[in-house]
Amino acid sequence: MSDLVRFGVAIDGELLAKFDERLERRGYANRSEAIRDLIRNDLVEAEAERGGEVAGSLTLLYDHHAKDLTEKLTEMQHSLGERVVSSLHVHLDHDHCLEVVVMRGPAGTLKDAADRILATKGVVHGKLTLTGIPAALASHRHPHRHEHEHEHEHPHPPTASRSTKRR
Repeated sequence: MSDLVRFGVAIDGELLAKFDERLERRGYANRSEAIRDLIRNDLVEAEAERGGEVAGSLTLLYDHHAKDLTEKLTEMQHSLGERVVSSLHVHLDHDHCLEVVVMRGPAGTLKDAADRILATKGVVHGKLTLTGIPAALASHRHPHRHEHEHEHEHPHPPTASRSTKRR
């Protein structure tokens, strides 16, 4: 980390009071850390807009009774290859599943994939959350491997009710 720099900010008193209330509710010890987080968030958004390398989690809630939906979701994730790092599948009740898909890659690629997945009939709700990757990690890749060689043309069984990690 570089040396800390102090700087002054002029801000409306009422706006600052609302900000301080929010910081207290969220458990921040001080304004400085909150401002650093705001700056980091803005820089992650800028990196995503440039199409830079990011990590993300796609959380989706879906009706597992929807025809062929589980297979479609699995195939969509599989087609992303090494972009999908891991997934977690949870049965919430008789009708609904929650799935969290951890991805990394160019922001545009992840956003496009998330949009396609979330638009699939039977997906009730979902959200993609992106975060920046430190430059040193952005170029570090783990190849996508399977126990056997194949094209991704055949159907895969539904995602298991456990966390899986692709290596």
